[in-house]
Amino acid sequence: MTDLTQFPITQRWPATNPDVIQLYSLTTPNGVKVSIMLEECGLAYEPHLVKFDTNDQMTPEFLSLNPNNKIPAIIDPDGPNGAPMPLFESGAILIYLAEKTGKFLPQAQRYEVLQWLMWQMGGLGPMLGQLGFFHAYAGKEIEDPRPKERYRAEAERLLKVLDGALAGKEWICGDYTIADMAIAPWLRALRDGYKATDLVGWDALANIPAYLERFLARPAVQRGLVSPKRD
Repeated sequence: MTDLTQFPITQRWPATNPDVIQLYSLTTPNGVKVSIMLEECGLAYEPHLVKFDTNDQMTPEFLSLNPNNKIPAIIDPDGPNGAPMPLFESGAILIYLAEKTGKFLPQAQRYEVLQWLMWQMGGLGPMLGQLGFFHAYAGKEIEDPRPKERYRAEAERLLKVLDGALAGKEWICGDYTIADMAIAPWLRALRDGYKATDLVGWDALANIPAYLERFLARPAVQRGLVSPKRD
C-alpha cells in the first residue's frame, strides 16, 4: 500500500485507498474538468470535497498541496518512476492524465489540442467567470456598468471565435479531447449557472448549443459533473 503520509493534505482528507489517485476538488467548471477526465479514462480515484463556504482551500493542509489555494489538485500515487505525483492547475492535470493514459491527446493533433486548452485557460474561463461574478454574484451590486460590459463583450467575442471553429465539426479538434473537457464545462456554467446566455447572443450561435448538448450526453461527463459529491 502506498504511503501518502508525506503529504500534509492527507491529515485533513485521509485517503481511504492510497493506491488510487486522490482528487481534491469541488464541482465548479474548473473542478469538473479533472473529474470528467478521470471518468473518461476509467482511472480509479478517490474524490475529496473541498468546501469554499468553510474556506477549506485556505487551510494549511490544502495550501501544502496547492499554494495558490485553488481547486482542483491531485496526488497520483503512481507518478513518474513510480513515485507519488502531486499536481495542481486543471490544465496541467488534464495534460498529465492524458500523457499517463495515452488518451484524449492524440499525437497528430497534440499542438492543436494544446492551443485550444490554453485558449480556454487564458481566455474563455477567466472571461466567463468574471461575467458570472458581475451578472449573478456579488458584482451585480456594483452600479458602474463598465466592468460588466467589459467582460460581457469579451465573452461574446470569444464565443463567436469558438462557434466559428466548431463549424462542420463534432468536437473542437475533430476528435474528442481534453480541450473539449476544458471548454464545455464553462459553457454549461454560462448557460445553467450564471444564466447569462441572453447577454452574449447565445441563440444566434450556430454550433455551440449542440456542442454543449453532445458533451453533456456523455455518461462519463454526467458522472464527473457530480464528483466529488456535495454533503
